[in-house]
Amino acid sequence: MGRPEQAKPREMKGNPHLLFPIGLKGGSTRSLNKAIDSMHNESRKATVEIAEYFCPKCRKISIQNTCFSCNERGVRLNYCKQCKKSVTGDTCGICNSKTVAAGEHEIDLFALTERAKHFLGENILPDPIKAVRGMIAEVKEVEPIEKGILRAKHNVHIFRDGTSRFELLNAVITHFRPRELNLSVEKVKELGYVMDIYRKDITSIDQTIELYPQDVVVNETCGDWLVRISQFTDDLLEKFYKLPRYYNAKTKEDLIGEIVLGLAPHTSAAVNSRILGYTKARLGFGHPYFVCAKRRNVDGDQDSLMLLMDALLNFSHKYLSHKSGGRMDAPLVFTIIVNPSEVDDEVHKMETCWSFPLELYEKSLNVCEPNMPIETVKDRLGKSSQYCGIGFTHDTELFDEGPKMSRYVQLKTMDEKIQRQNTLQKKIMAVNAKDALERVMGSHFLPDIIGNARAFSRQTFRCTTCNEKYRRIPLSGKCYKCGKSTIILTIHEGSVRKYLKIAQNMARQENLSPYLIQRLNMIEKEINSVFKSDKVQQKSLFEFA
Repeated sequence: MGRPEQAKPREMKGNPHLLFPIGLKGGSTRSLNKAIDSMHNESRKATVEIAEYFCPKCRKISIQNTCFSCNERGVRLNYCKQCKKSVTGDTCGICNSKTVAAGEHEIDLFALTERAKHFLGENILPDPIKAVRGMIAEVKEVEPIEKGILRAKHNVHIFRDGTSRFELLNAVITHFRPRELNLSVEKVKELGYVMDIYRKDITSIDQTIELYPQDVVVNETCGDWLVRISQFTDDLLEKFYKLPRYYNAKTKEDLIGEIVLGLAPHTSAAVNSRILGYTKARLGFGHPYFVCAKRRNVDGDQDSLMLLMDALLNFSHKYLSHKSGGRMDAPLVFTIIVNPSEVDDEVHKMETCWSFPLELYEKSLNVCEPNMPIETVKDRLGKSSQYCGIGFTHDTELFDEGPKMSRYVQLKTMDEKIQRQNTLQKKIMAVNAKDALERVMGSHFLPDIIGNARAFSRQTFRCTTCNEKYRRIPLSGKCYKCGKSTIILTIHEGSVRKYLKIAQNMARQENLSPYLIQRLNMIEKEINSVFKSDKVQQKSLFEFA
């Protein structure tokens, strides 16, 4: 694969626990705790853009779609920008102006959080509880603060649609042995597997079994993450919805057999799957049908995984942006059963045989059309054999045998990576080490150094308090949005110089072409002309007298 392996939780900007707007009150970390503390010293109110609801029973207005007082479902109000009031209908009854879905309202964050804490029966608030500055959706509906409290308690972070995701690179698998996944014969049978590939009853952990198309094997870190999500979900069911706990998981093994959803970033349809086991490899193994059902090719694309109950309880399309592409990478629907006829047709070309005929290898020596009569998935579509009996030509002792983490990930600095690459290239007879190194310099290091230098001269400036960005620093030296004098560069000298010395040292060490060395020296002079030392002081005009 042309990229390093990946297995980590999905993060959104600010890595929030809660989709609830707190404006600038939470500082750069968007901390709900910090926002509440600031309200003790200042006003008890925070002004945020949010939707309001009218309770038809007690006639009270609140920011949640369910009334705090009588638990009645509320009616969403629109907002008139002229009158600055919440009203019903698409047109304001006072000024006849067209209304919008949400407007700016004052809310008491402290009171709302205290009410949420007592409702859950939590004595102490986790710190920090990270919220968001504002909602991206047009309607501006928000999550209950209770969800943020419970997520922070279990160290669970969310994506923009209210779900929690874990990202894994795809890898394919069609067969397994129970021993490879630390599964007992009893557990395998409990999961519905009754026969091995030879149609014999399963009596040993060393028998080879064909994988069901919607079973997945995920990275161990993902398993530990799923345990946290399940514990959060159980608390949510019990403390917020007042329903029985569902998972009761203490270890990742307790979640084997549970349903998860797989979703590719550019789609809006998730695919149902089941946890079969765990691997130390930083990958997500799935059947080729499952991978292609997500509209992915079988080449290491990065997809995300969600626990089903979390998605059912917390996803809402009302949190998503109404702009183009806003509903992509969101589980608007999910597929329950994978039909091989409906998945990406790349998998239809996959062979299903157990061996290739000698004639295939003989013909491969000549230039000829690839028209050997070998059965593929396409030949089985619509038949009972489309789901089972798929063969493989080469067996292995362990399906995930090999390095569990590549050198690219283990080596932290670019200097280490290029030195190790150079050492390896010198050991390979088929590689011209000097030429390969010059190609790396010309296609990677030089464009990066030049690009970073150009980006420095065109950069924006950022306020560290509210993250407002400016093309030019305000003349007052203060941020127009928050009034603080905390405006800094977004690109620094270190970013421009970071590859320069590495490239120069490697060029001299390996005696690369004089042209390349001269180019690097010229780039260094150009960079030095931009970054003058602070110790050099401007001369007075009297010194030239």
